[in-house]
Amino acid sequence: MSISFPSRKSRTRGFSLIEVMVATAVLTIGLISVAALATTMLATGKRSKYMALASSLASEKLEDLSRYPADDPNVCLPSGSTTAGSLTSDVLQTTTCTGGASASTPYDDDVDISFGNSSSDCPSTGGCFSETISAVSNGTTMYTTTYHSPDGRIVTPAATSTPSTQQMTFHRRWLIEGDTPVTGVRRVTVIVTLANKTVTPTVTFQMSSVRP
Repeated sequence: MSISFPSRKSRTRGFSLIEVMVATAVLTIGLISVAALATTMLATGKRSKYMALASSLASEKLEDLSRYPADDPNVCLPSGSTTAGSLTSDVLQTTTCTGGASASTPYDDDVDISFGNSSSDCPSTGGCFSETISAVSNGTTMYTTTYHSPDGRIVTPAATSTPSTQQMTFHRRWLIEGDTPVTGVRRVTVIVTLANKTVTPTVTFQMSSVRP
């Protein structure tokens, strides 16, 4: 019986062109998949950061509105109406409470947020978290910036008619509903939307609370 062995030539031949092309295609598909996954993770992380900020801003606005007395034009229901404000459009109106108090009342504002140490109003050399809120006063849009330093100090200079240069603009609207969810109370709902349309899906956060 004779035993045949592969020749040295057949044992040492390299990959064929087709094998190289197939391997390259598999590697390319793998790299594209990894890149797509990394991009998705970065986008998700960025959106999560904005959602957390929107949640904080909604909670902050609800706390602000809860501080007003029940017959203040900022939170009362106008005479003859069961609602005030809107979640779908910006509202500025003269609100007259049933008790007689009256004022020009906006039901929306803008919030800009940044971190830096370029402002002389920042009490810390290490930088401050700054928050600029716009509000309408007697028909004029005024901007109030509050500076929060890492050591807990807070500085709020006088409001100005000129906005500071900030980042991460959010728009807030709120709606006040009387006798909701039960008679004798009012439900206050705040919706916060990120103005940056490059973040998808759109960052929107809504929160409600009930007060007398």
